Parts: sequence; structure tokens; C-alpha cells
Amino acid sequence: MTETASSAGATGSAFVIGATGQIGRAAVRALAEDGWEVRAASRGGGGDEAWPEGVRSVRVDRGDSEALTAALGDGCDVLLDCVAYDAGHAQQLLGLADRIGSAVVISSAAVYEDERGRSFDTQDQPDGFPEYPVPVPETYRTVAPSDLSYGTKKVALERELLAAGDRLPTTLLRAGAIHGPYSPTLRELWFIKRVLDKRPVRVLAWGGESRFSPASSSNIAELVRLAARKPGSRVLNAVDPRTPTVAEIGAAIDAAMEYSCETILVDGPPPVDHVGESGWSVPRPLVFGMAAAERELDYRAVTTYEDSLPATIAWTVHALRERDWREVFPVLAERAKTQGDPFDYAAEDRWLAGRP
Repeated sequence: MTETASSAGATGSAFVIGATGQIGRAAVRALAEDGWEVRAASRGGGGDEAWPEGVRSVRVDRGDSEALTAALGDGCDVLLDCVAYDAGHAQQLLGLADRIGSAVVISSAAVYEDERGRSFDTQDQPDGFPEYPVPVPETYRTVAPSDLSYGTKKVALERELLAAGDRLPTTLLRAGAIHGPYSPTLRELWFIKRVLDKRPVRVLAWGGESRFSPASSSNIAELVRLAARKPGSRVLNAVDPRTPTVAEIGAAIDAAMEYSCETILVDGPPPVDHVGESGWSVPRPLVFGMAAAERELDYRAVTTYEDSLPATIAWTVHALRERDWREVFPVLAERAKTQGDPFDYAAEDRWLAGRP
């Protein structure tokens, strides 16, 4: 590792795990443009044409510890892990601590639980949706660490790394609802496909007032860049500067796609099946605070939700040009098998025809 990488204004070598994922693509670009010598590791070993010249792609499966150790070689000044999931991944990184100057690891806002013990894990239960303060600070309570769910595994990951901060200073970024190009679970698809299908009307449950903090991959990448320059053992939320309502999101997408449709607002939950339930629709606000990142890293967002939309829309429209949405978004397609077709226009039309 270079001796000056952590000094003010200096950069060094960076190793990114999960480089071709949604966050990884943006982070590799941000680090490379900031002067880091970046090795971009992924299972496919591919690259991104938007990356600056000099980024070196590495093919490695992070599940293979021997291969990861070999790929890391003599080490790096900062390691970004976009796909760490549980305590085992934390232990894997700590086993390489002597080769890593500092780390930035992507966690999730799914770690929080409310005063009644409700969390992302309970949201599908009767009255199981959490009720958090607005905004949620990083000091708010979390679920207990375990291997039972996504949220509990992320907490276990966090605690392992924070406990070993003297060996490996790690910034953990609790991302909100991640958005941007290359999303495997694109929430905007609910709106974009309706525009492409020229739907004249859309229904929004919860009065269109749902708020779920979006997290642009570009803003997360900026947090990565700043944390790389200022190593430390910390937990930070990672969301956009403002949380628009779901109705505002729909209006922003319409404006960006130069489209207009009628919006029907429904008080309360979906009136039937999943009619009116978009990927951004939640019964209570999920809004996370960014004061800690602003204070500790002097963080300022590089984009807003609205300003980031054109790139997301362009990528989505191109991806859907000659392929069905189920092929482009297999995770969403699999989810639809149990949660209902998000584009069941016949069900929407039946409800619209029968309402008073």
C-alpha cells in the first residue's frame, strides 16, 4: 500500500468488490475520477464504458476467499465492498485486514426497527409496517444481529466490522431505496412502463403521500469517495437530500418523459389486490437523516432525485426496447409471481369502472 494514501488531498489504490453492480459502477467512476488507481472486481470481470481510462477489471467471485485473496495481491489503500451481506463476509474482510488500509462497506436502512420492534422484516404482517421518527438518525435502534433475514444479517455484518475498527477502519453506508441505471429492482419501472404503454390514468394508494428516502447511486458513490479520503470506523445513512412523495415521483417521471395522465388518489391501502401500489408506496414514511455524513465527511449531494431521473429513464427505455420487462428485471418478475402483476391493467380498469 502507498504510504501517503490517507494524507490530506492524496489518493492511492482502491479495490472494488461488486464493481459492475448498480452502486459499484458509479463508485468505480467516482474513485477513478478522484485519482485513485482502481481495480474493479466482479464475477463476470467486465467493465463499464463510462469508467475513466486506467480502471483495471478483475474477475473474481467474492464467495471464493482464496481467489479474492489472490486478486487483492499486495493489498490496497481502500477497499469498497458493495455486496457484503453477513457476518461471514465481515470475517472474510477482517482476514485480509493486514492488506487493506481502510474499507467502505454498503449496508442498508433495513437494519432499523421501531419502538414496537417493527422493521422491514415485519412489514408484510398485519400492522407490521414500522413507524420511525422523521428523519431516522444512525443512532436509532436496530434489529438484533442474526442470520434470519436481510436486515439482521446486515446488522451482524456491521457489528463484526465496527468491533474490529482498530484493525480495519470501516465506513458502513446504510443505503435507502437505491435508484439509478442498472437497478435490478427498479422502482421507477412502475411509472415508466405505464408511460410507454400510454396508460391514461394511474392509481396511487395512501393518498399519493408515501415517502421512502431515495438513494441515488451517484450520491452513494460520492459518500464512498469522501469516506475513502477520510478513513474511520463509523455508520452513516446514505440517501438523497430530499424525499419526494410517490405522487411527486410520478409527476417528475411524467415531466421527464413529456407525458401527461390522470392520477387517482386513494385514501389508505390499495382498494383491491395491488391496485395503486407502486414500488415507492408505503403506509408510513421511511425518511433517513444525513446530518452525520454532512458533519463527519462534509458531504454534499451531487444530484437530486429529479435531476437523476433522465439517466435512469434513458437506460430503462433502452433496456425495454426489444425485451419484455420480465426478462430485463427477473428479480421483479419473480416477485410478481407471489405479490401480483404490477401491470395488471385489467384489474385497474375493473376497479376504476366500479368505483362510485
